[in-house]
This record gives sequence, C-alpha cells and structure tokens, in this order.
Amino acid sequence: MSKILHPETLALHAGHRKDTATNAVAVPIHMTTSYQFDSTDHAENLFALKELGNIYSRIMNPTCDVLEQRLAALEGGVAALCVASGQAASNFSILNICKAGDNFVSSTDIYGGTWNLFANTLKNLGIECRFVDPSDPENFRRATDDKTRCYYAETLPNPKLNVFPIKQVANIAHSLGVPLIMDNTAAPLLCRPFDHGASIVMYSTTKYIGGHGTAIGGVVIDGGNFDWEAGGDKFPSLNQPDSSYHGAVWTEAVKPLGPIAYILRMRVILLRDMGSAMSPMNAFQFIQGLETLALRIRQHSENAAKVADFLNSHDKVASVIYPGLQSGELKANADAHMSGGYSGLVGFELADGKAAGKKFIDGLELLYHVANIGDTRSLAIHPASTTHSQLSAEDQLSSGVTPGYVRLSVGIEHIDDIIGDISLALSKI
Repeated sequence: MSKILHPETLALHAGHRKDTATNAVAVPIHMTTSYQFDSTDHAENLFALKELGNIYSRIMNPTCDVLEQRLAALEGGVAALCVASGQAASNFSILNICKAGDNFVSSTDIYGGTWNLFANTLKNLGIECRFVDPSDPENFRRATDDKTRCYYAETLPNPKLNVFPIKQVANIAHSLGVPLIMDNTAAPLLCRPFDHGASIVMYSTTKYIGGHGTAIGGVVIDGGNFDWEAGGDKFPSLNQPDSSYHGAVWTEAVKPLGPIAYILRMRVILLRDMGSAMSPMNAFQFIQGLETLALRIRQHSENAAKVADFLNSHDKVASVIYPGLQSGELKANADAHMSGGYSGLVGFELADGKAAGKKFIDGLELLYHVANIGDTRSLAIHPASTTHSQLSAEDQLSSGVTPGYVRLSVGIEHIDDIIGDISLALSKI
C-alpha cells in the first residue's frame, strides 16, 4: 500500500489491517493482564528492551497499541503512549523530564484542573510552574532560566478560546533548548502542533477523539523532533543512567528503535511505577470514535460558527468568545494554526454576572449541563461555579473565567434545535 497521508484514511487504517490470529478486520479487545513468553530468552530480551513486545497490560496492551499507532500517525509523530485520563497525560508529560528543583513555563490559558495540577500538586513535589500570559510570546523567554525544562500550553484554551501562538513560542523554545508540549484536546485534525514546531502533543481522548462520552482516557505523542541528547545535563532522566531500569540511558537505548527516548521512558518508568494505564475496553471505544472524527469535527465546527453568530446578535449577551469572531492579531493567529474550522467551543459573557450564568444553565432543556467537552451532544457549563471554582478570583480571571461566563460545547444535533434551546434559556434570564 502506498503511503497514506490523509487523516480521514489514517483514522480508519493506521496501525491495524487485520487480526493476525483470526483475520478479523475490527481491532480486538485484548482483555488480558499478562502474556505468555516464548522462552526464558524471549522474556529476558523483553525486560532488557532488546526487543519490544507485550509483558503486562499496565505497560502495554495490543488494543492500546493500535490506538497509539493510529494517533501518532494522525499527528505526524513517531510514537505515543495511552494513559488513563487527560490529567494523567498532562502529569506524565511534565514528570517525564522534570524533577524536584526544576521548573517549567505554562500558559495561563489552560483548563482549571490542569492549573490546579501545576500550581499545587506539582508544587508539592518540588516542581515549579511559572504561569505567563501567552498574548506576548516573549513572556516565555522572560520566564526561562537554567532550571526550565519545558513549555506547556493548550492549542485552543478551554475556556479562553484564544488560539495559542504555537509557532512563535516553539521558535523561542528551540532557541533555548527546551521542548514545547501542546495539549491539542480541543482541536484534533484542525491543528497539527508538530507542523508548527511543537515537540510533544497530548490529548484528553475523553473529548473529541472519543466523542461518545462513555470512556475516560489520555494520550501523549512524541514528535521525534527534539534532540534530547543535545540537552545533556538539562535532561538527566533521558541522558544519565536510570537506576530504576538497570542503568539504562534512554537516549542511547532507543538508537536502534528511532527517536523515541521520551515516550519509551514514560512507558517503562512512569506508567510502570504509577500505573495510570488505559483499559483495553476504553482503547477500543476511542478507536471507534476515531473512525468518525473527521466527519464530527467538521459538523461541530459548522454548528459552533452558527451558534456564535446567533449569540453575537442577542441583546442579553454582552460578548462572544469564539476564534471565528475575533479580529486583528488574534484572528490571524487562529487562521495560521487552524484549518477547516475552529472546533465546537463557544463562550459568551452575560452582563448580569454569576446569577445570570446560573439562570441560563438552569433554563436549558436540550443541552446537557455536564463537566465535559467534545461529546456529540451539545453541552453547557458555568465555569466560575464548577470547573474553575477551586481557583482564586484572580486566577479565574487569568484563565479567562469571569462571573458571567458560560461555555458551550456545541454538538452535532440539528442547528435549529441547538439554537432554539439556547434562545429559550436566554429568555428565562
């Protein structure tokens, strides 16, 4: 088969043609904990990483492997690792290269749960997160010192919805010898961060990749484009003997396998020790979601654009937060990084603040009030009283959450029904 580049095709075919045991076309669900070794030599070679293969499903599973290959192919990466949730993916992406005493620089425009992880949990582990406003990419350079190990950002930040300047910040990162990690959860297929210079891409597969709202999961994808070896002592976890894996030096160990030091170390150290494994049943669910992702993301984007236009003309709406309605540098940045639409997220501000936001939510009949995005169903939430309620008022504002802000995740229902329900809820304020 000739090389396939189109995402619609990769989502259906990458990583699997047929089951070798039965010739089944559908990817089997390998519900097993363990795998029979062919011999003692085979077992020894697997544990010594002389060859790659299945040992135990906490570390690797054939169903998860197909999903990993498929997602890596879609993003243009070299390898991927599936984990139990998007939060685990965010956590692992940092812990893989940061230790106590290190720091990393993160955009302020991120999901509230990630903010808490970075500002509190990782802080308690001795890893400092330095939050900077991404509206000026040079803020990343200003926050960098000799202990900075990476940059982190969201492509389409939830809930702020200002597309991140990936290319500009990636250029700064490259000049300073640190990788840029991009959370692309809200923009699959619409943006390929590796094409703009990012080094690592992660997802909460729970969202658009699944689409069905039935499974929790995450993935980290290695672009294979960052020279970890050149970083030397800056990345000791990859360049110095690892005492937890018989002294392996990961940048050396992977040379016969390709530039996968980052993802291999994450698999055999972090996943092995912390156990945040994706279940094969969930991997199967996400594979099903991938098959229709190209169609769904197109419909999400089309419906969201119409909802944004409706809200923009409504007298009870003070402002609409949506990339397609931006102007100037923000719009130019969105168009430079996204293609084929702006995803399904729309935010809007109600002039009467928190009370109005809660009334709107309570007035909905079709849209679900849930703490999720990316379902085929339309969803709505009031972040100040829910997803971002653990943040201080100041931190809420930094992440784009005001008292009257409402975030919609526009689904793929008929647009007249979606707008009809939003209109009904606005009439009750």
